[in-house]
Amino acid sequence: MRTIQTLLFLTVFCFGFAQEKFDVAAVEKFQKELNTEYADAKTSPLTTEDLAVFKTLDFYPINEKFFVHAKFVRTENEKPFEMKTSTDRKPMYVKYGEAHFVIDGKPCQLNIYRNIELSKKEEYKDYLFLPFSDLTCGKESYIGGKYIDMKTPTGNTIFIDFNTSYNPLCAYNHKYSCPKVPLENDLKIEIQAGVKKFHD
Repeated sequence: MRTIQTLLFLTVFCFGFAQEKFDVAAVEKFQKELNTEYADAKTSPLTTEDLAVFKTLDFYPINEKFFVHAKFVRTENEKPFEMKTSTDRKPMYVKYGEAHFVIDGKPCQLNIYRNIELSKKEEYKDYLFLPFSDLTCGKESYIGGKYIDMKTPTGNTIFIDFNTSYNPLCAYNHKYSCPKVPLENDLKIEIQAGVKKFHD
């Protein structure tokens, strides 16, 4: 189980980062590679029963509206905390910064986090974690919210492509331990982008 989690995470990590400009081809590549991972028994989080009939994940239509240029505010001197998960596991994270943006005229804010243990590894020193939920969760989207992989920005702008948001592994199989979306990252708008929920 740990191997599957690691392989899947590494694959998503490699192609899940938002681009600096809206790129339909990049999102299509993200979708194709995610489907490939889920269709492969060696890396899929799906149960045996679901894998046997799996054809594709269900995605929202790719929409440029959900690629945002956000103002990035670095939050210094934050204290590390235990991130709640779907199990009793409590990995250490720290709030790294805030993303401020507008969608459909509505101001939004999301906190961006860094996994402390992961950041100690050279290949993941620039990795940031953006979990969020929105008004589609529990309807078209997974009730537990979604994730986006980010890179540490070099300036005061960060690019967020909600088209590359994906479900926690727990959305497919209860054997996984997944970080829960912090309450402060619950958006009061509909983000109709990324992967939809797996089961009706």
